[in-house]
Amino acid sequence: MQITEDDIEKALAIWGNGKIAISKAFEEGGIEAARRVASANIDNYYGYNLGPVLFKPTMASGEQTFRPTKAGALAYFCGHSKEYPLDNGFAIMGWRAMESITSASFIQDDVAMWMGWIKLTNKDGSVTTVDKSFGYKKDETGTLRIVLHHSSLPYQPQG
Repeated sequence: MQITEDDIEKALAIWGNGKIAISKAFEEGGIEAARRVASANIDNYYGYNLGPVLFKPTMASGEQTFRPTKAGALAYFCGHSKEYPLDNGFAIMGWRAMESITSASFIQDDVAMWMGWIKLTNKDGSVTTVDKSFGYKKDETGTLRIVLHHSSLPYQPQG
């Protein structure tokens, strides 16, 4: 079950389309609709069914920086969580488009890693660029699953 560069490109598009779907669900049906769509997205392409996912969201801090559980990912994407009060809901920010710009990828059999920029455009045309690393593994059905998701804002030198 060798992973290909095409598999990675499709996985990146699926991830971006998921954020757009969550944003639209929130706008059309509120937080519960967004949670339903986000939960289905997480189940469809994250690897929480394989074990902990090494997930470090862009805007997470302190003891809640890392999100190895589905509940932590869902809170980050949708906000409105008593357990994660600092989460504003990254995936409900009105996203309309996603572009991935590859720096490099590494593939070995059923495991792959990707690093690059993700540019998300919201409904007002504002673009947010984040530094991303994804690690993928194919599960027993051949589905590519995210098992590592690290995100940070680009470094801004002082001076």
